Amino acid sequence: MGKALVLIGVAIALLGLAVMAGLPLGRLPGDMVVRRGSFTFYFPLTTSVLLSVLLTLLLALFRK
Repeated sequence: MGKALVLIGVAIALLGLAVMAGLPLGRLPGDMVVRRGSFTFYFPLTTSVLLSVLLTLLLALFRK
């Protein structure tokens, strides 16, 4: 359990560094934004799919 928490923490730190370096996480092509007057709806579809794939690969490594 300890190793998993450390690896998850390192992964979050690396993700934070990537965002600080300019990776437009949350503003990728395919993320949907609908603006109508004072209403704004934002759905990060591409970002969600990318994070899902990365988490799936990371968890698959933990199982082995």
